[in-house]
Amino acid sequence: MEKFIKLGSDISALWGHYWLQYLVGIRNTLIVAVVATLVGCIIGLLCGILNTIPYAKNDPLPKRFFLKLVRVVVRIYVEVFRGTPMVLQAVFIYYGLPYFTDGAVAFSGNAGIWIASLVVVSINTGAYMAESVRGGIISIDPGQTEGAKAIGMTHVQTMTSVILPQAIRNIIPQIGNNFIINIKDTSVMFVIGFVEFFATHRNIVGLNLMYFPSATIEMVGYLTMTLIASFLLRLVEKLMDGSDSYELVQEDQLTMTAGTYSHPDRGTPFDERSKEYRNRVRESLKNRNGSTRGER
Repeated sequence: MEKFIKLGSDISALWGHYWLQYLVGIRNTLIVAVVATLVGCIIGLLCGILNTIPYAKNDPLPKRFFLKLVRVVVRIYVEVFRGTPMVLQAVFIYYGLPYFTDGAVAFSGNAGIWIASLVVVSINTGAYMAESVRGGIISIDPGQTEGAKAIGMTHVQTMTSVILPQAIRNIIPQIGNNFIINIKDTSVMFVIGFVEFFATHRNIVGLNLMYFPSATIEMVGYLTMTLIASFLLRLVEKLMDGSDSYELVQEDQLTMTAGTYSHPDRGTPFDERSKEYRNRVRESLKNRNGSTRGER
């Protein structure tokens, strides 16, 4: 118990002296995580769309060659950035670009460190999102694509109006997962001098050598950020799902008559297993015979 009391006292002392530095570190972490996740989603969306453009053997040779080349480039990009640690990617981009360009491309000053951090985390996120988007597009029923083509929609119209809205909803959990990962993985950006939450912890420990109390503050801070992010992302999923979708469809008599309405619990009016069908049959028997077989 004495150890816990001393730990609480040390944490209180650290927070009292360095609370502003900790908050600055949290702010920098969140900025990089949010911006990099958004940019990474855009990169992944573009890669996923390019990777799923269909082509046939009777298409022109330049089109087939270009699409195959695009898929090869996307595959190399995905495999390289998914297969190497982010800390090494940061080193290669921050120090490698000036090395190979003889200083023509360099990240100088605090602004350069910010740009390099955003570039590294965004590209890394984009590699993961590319596969998530591809999987989301593939998961959509091919019949929807065929139906869109049957009514004269182009491939771009089909993707933007039919496939992508459903695919994006399917990959929302993966987007949230990548955002939470980015909150934690920005901690490796200290190797290029970026001062985020973990780098703040390292700097403070270097001043007072109180490693464990500061690490406890770090753990609580990261856990708080990820829990809040999880709550907000679940809220976004719930808002995207809607609460009255099935009731709105049920009120459409044309849809009911066409037999295309499907309630997850009730089935369709034409489904012999549905409650509506059984009740309708029971009422018709009553009207015809005056009673049901069970009552006789």
